[in-house]
Amino acid sequence: MQIYIVCIELLLSACLSGILAKKEDEPISEDKGVLVLTENNLNQALKQHSQLLVHFYAPLSGESLGSILEFAKAASELKETKSSVKLGKIDVSKEKDLAKVLNVTTVPSLRLYISGDKYNPVQCPVLKSSTAILTWLKRREGPSADLITDLSQLESLTAEEELVVLGLFKDVETGLVRLFYDVAADIADLPFCVTGSKQIFSKYNIFDDSVVLLRKSKTAEMFKLTSQTVKEDVIHFIRVHEMPLVTEYNGMTSSKILNSVVQNHLVLFTDKAKKGFKQIYRAFKSTAKEYRGKILFVLIDAGEPRNGRILEYFRVRREESPLVRMVNLTDNLQYQLPSDQLDIQTITDFCQSYLQGKVKPKLQSEPIPDGWDKQPVKELVGINFERVAFNEKKNVLVLFYAAWSSESRALFPLFEDLAKHYNDTEDVVVARIDITANDVNILMTDRYPSIKLFPAVYAERVVPYSGPNELEPIVEFVNAGRAQAKEDKAKEEIERKKYLDAQKEATKEEL
Repeated sequence: MQIYIVCIELLLSACLSGILAKKEDEPISEDKGVLVLTENNLNQALKQHSQLLVHFYAPLSGESLGSILEFAKAASELKETKSSVKLGKIDVSKEKDLAKVLNVTTVPSLRLYISGDKYNPVQCPVLKSSTAILTWLKRREGPSADLITDLSQLESLTAEEELVVLGLFKDVETGLVRLFYDVAADIADLPFCVTGSKQIFSKYNIFDDSVVLLRKSKTAEMFKLTSQTVKEDVIHFIRVHEMPLVTEYNGMTSSKILNSVVQNHLVLFTDKAKKGFKQIYRAFKSTAKEYRGKILFVLIDAGEPRNGRILEYFRVRREESPLVRMVNLTDNLQYQLPSDQLDIQTITDFCQSYLQGKVKPKLQSEPIPDGWDKQPVKELVGINFERVAFNEKKNVLVLFYAAWSSESRALFPLFEDLAKHYNDTEDVVVARIDITANDVNILMTDRYPSIKLFPAVYAERVVPYSGPNELEPIVEFVNAGRAQAKEDKAKEEIERKKYLDAQKEATKEEL
């Protein structure tokens, strides 16, 4: 009996081994040339491919979307070159247990698995394009920087590229140059070259082993290497200085800006076509020199139609520009420069105060002030704005102002007079709101200060005031709005009654 059981066990074991072997022989499905990896087939893929570059992603992640497309493009180009590297992808939203085992904490991310070693992959830097992915793989196999032997070679390269990383070494084979090659292998989105040419050393007046950033052949920045220098020092130097003092946001620069090692971004929103732009830009750029490495200075052209979405993201209207805002990418908080005066001193003071932690963040709404409705002029904030402004029983006159604007503050006494004028009028409310500190869900098409009337009607209506900032014209404007609101509300009442009657009739028919 025991012999029989042992035979059965051996037979089952052989069958199971055959099934598993057959399963391992089954081809792994591909999507646009990329292996679709799961917990069940990852080991098989590692056995089959000596170099496996894996993309960890989450489909619903905005950042993953672009990397998925670029990764597939890289797979297609690798296939054409008959590379030994195979590309695979793991959807961490589906393969949560596998991601946990592999200690994947960031998506999207890339890891290169070599010789089937599942637990010691080569960490790949953040690569946003298929070209950068291919360059990184290529630099791992061969020299990571091109050898330049004379000045004409270098001039040809700098004429083609916006920025070139040049390593000047007395010995281009051993010593500190190896550190430079390691850096070049990790930074795949920039062109690297190395030289020992005395002619090039002389041209840039350099005497020691150094790394130089060249913009159109001109020296942008220089970093002297010593025996104490480590790879991270050089990478940080390049990443901090790879962008100009002021980087304009566009399709080409957006990924570099968002992935900058500098997490504090000072953003200038301005219309480049408007008068006064050059003066503001000069002040902005001059300030940038002092804060290189601490704050990244970014320009967003508010007059460029393609920037509509980024303006919407920051809740900035074209009419509000020029304005300056600090954005902290670590906690996603924003801090608005509290001034209409955009000169070197004002911008410098703001940067200094921010770095010292003295600037308050810009919130969607300030807290409701104590006694906000007890004063003649009601103080509104984002939280209570709609409830007060869109009240069908009140005609609400609102001053949209900026606390730091002298032009805004000049209207405060006028609004106090308006509040006194309507003190005994039950259907009129006079209010104000700091529009730079509170977000409101209405279309604003003019700069602060601005005056708007919210009529006492059921429909959410806004009537802008464009007359002189004087008591009598504004009173006439409000009274005309009140009269019109009475007529409009009477019509609304009739329409509302018709609608309610129709609803009642429909209910009766159903019964």
